Formats: sequence, structure tokens, C-alpha cells
Amino acid sequence: MSLYCGTFFRRKSFWCYRLLSTYVTKTRYLFELKEDDEACRRAQQTGAFYLFHDLDPLLQASGHRYLAPRLSRAELEGLLGKFGQDSQRIEDSVLIGCSSQREAWFALDLGLSGASFIGASLPKSEMEAELRGSFIKLRQAVFQLDSMDSSLLFTAQALLRWHDGHQFCSKSGQPTKKNMAGSKRVCPSNNIIYYPQMAPVVITLVSDGARCLLARQSSFPKGLYSALAGFCDIGENVEEAVQREVAEEVGLEVENIQYFSSQHWPFPNSSLMIACHATVKPGQTEIRVNVRELEAAAWFGLDEVAAALRRKGSFTQQQSEASPLLLPPKLAIAHHMIKKWVEKQSCSSMAA
Repeated sequence: MSLYCGTFFRRKSFWCYRLLSTYVTKTRYLFELKEDDEACRRAQQTGAFYLFHDLDPLLQASGHRYLAPRLSRAELEGLLGKFGQDSQRIEDSVLIGCSSQREAWFALDLGLSGASFIGASLPKSEMEAELRGSFIKLRQAVFQLDSMDSSLLFTAQALLRWHDGHQFCSKSGQPTKKNMAGSKRVCPSNNIIYYPQMAPVVITLVSDGARCLLARQSSFPKGLYSALAGFCDIGENVEEAVQREVAEEVGLEVENIQYFSSQHWPFPNSSLMIACHATVKPGQTEIRVNVRELEAAAWFGLDEVAAALRRKGSFTQQQSEASPLLLPPKLAIAHHMIKKWVEKQSCSSMAA
């Protein structure tokens, strides 16, 4: 028995080592492509490309889902040639990841034109017909993408948007130049290096011990409620940002702030969502909604929230249902915060 267990654990360690090695290999390879323009240029020869047009990704419908097709270098060159574009335009692409076999993945926007882009915008409708897909707004399609596609498209859109909006040096006013991978921009006049940035946002699920507090903005789909969220201010740490946002939006004081998880979110301009759980201080249960920030906020009990989580069908299908409570879909970190709260409350109820 002891020999078998020893063999099992040695095998388990071996597979963990192999998984770690794959991750490290990919990470080191991506680092090389970001730092070495020639290595990145070579990777473009055998890489695959996601296409965008004015920051909208190329998608193909598959039932109730969207798929994000990838083009080979040869296919992309053929497409550019058909529309009178030089293959040099491929150097406008940005690196967004790679496979375990070190096939590099890039994103290229064929609609943007400006100081950092070669050539003019390509015709959207003609390209859609040629590619048998549509350039669809990411916010519109996001909940009908699989997790791998959504992660890559989030990264791609964020990088493409950043490059489009940072074509000039903020100090000299001179045009900046991106490196081959798109991981930075450099001002040739003073060698200042600019790196892509994202704004930190705290998203907090508040509980009074038996209920959780959910809120909605007027821009939300009908019936949708989520956790409280807001940008971190300069000089704040995460805990201070959580306390301030809850006080500003619903007039409550919180304590016992616990970090949950984080997520990159591309809307509106690339944010790092820092998810936390918090409880209100004793006696702090009266909600005072800040109407400049929210349309409504309310306490919801375990049964109602759990029932909303169990509801079947896609997010778009749920939107059309006459439901008193609609929760964020699985792709959003708020969904997982709420799910964790329900699991914890259910365990507490069973223990009691």
C-alpha cells in the first residue's frame, strides 16, 4: 500500500511539474517576443491573427454562440492583397498570447487609421462578405463567447484601443512608435517608454449576515442587479476604496473586507476588477441610494438569490423573461462573488 501511494504521489508531482513547465515555457516565450522585435517578426510568419474593425472583433455565428475565427499569415496576406493593402500592415498587429505549441496569436485592426497605422481603413461590409462573418461590438457579443475567445478578445481590444489613443508623447508631443509586439510605445525624441495601463476598480458584495446588497444602474438590462463597483481614487488602497464606494453609493459603512478574486474587464476602457466581500457594521442596514450613481439598490435574501442563480437558459434568453431578479452571467466576476455568497450562506443554514 505504501509503495502504491508513493508511486501515485510521484506521478502526481511529475504531472504538476509538466503543467508548470508548460506554463513557464509559454511565459518565457511571450516575454522573448515582447522584448525582441526580430523574434516577434519571425513569430508573425507562423502565427495566427484575430481581426478587428474599429475595435469590433470579427465573429461568426454558431447557433446561439459566437466564434472568433483566426487567420493564418498566408490567409491574411491574401485578404490584404485583395483590398490593395501591403503585407507590411501586419506589423500593426499586437501580440495577445500563444498556444502550448508556441503558435503566437496576434490581433490586427483593419478599420483604424492614424499616425501608428499603415494605410487607410478597409471597407467593413466588403470584408465581412469575404470573411463570412461580422464585425460585432464586443459588449454586445461578450456573453455569447466561450471563455478562451473572450479572454483573448478582451486583451486584444484593450491593447488596440490603448495604441490608438496613445500615438503621441504626452511630454514632447511627438509621435510615439510601438514595438513589434505592441507591449509598449517609445518616443524617439526623448526615449520615454509608455506601457499599456488599466484602471483599478473595486467591486464589492455587501452582506448583513443574512442578505446581500445588490444594485443596478439605468443602463443595465431590465431586472439586472449586480454588486457595487467603482474606480479607485489616487492615494487609496483597496480597503479604503471599498469603504468609500459603499458609503458614496448606498450610504452604509462596512467592515470585515475580504479579497475574493480579480478579473480584467475591457469596458469602458480596460479595468482591473478587484472583487471583495464585506459586511455592514451593526445597525447599518438602511439603504440611501445615491441617484447620481445608481438607479436602485436593495437587500436580497438567500432563497431569491439562489433561485436566480439556478435559472436556466442563456443570459440573453433570461433578459426576455419576466423575472424579479436577474444576475450577471458567468463570464462576469460579480456572478462568481454572488455564487460564493450563496454557497457560504447555504452551508451556514445547514450547519444551523
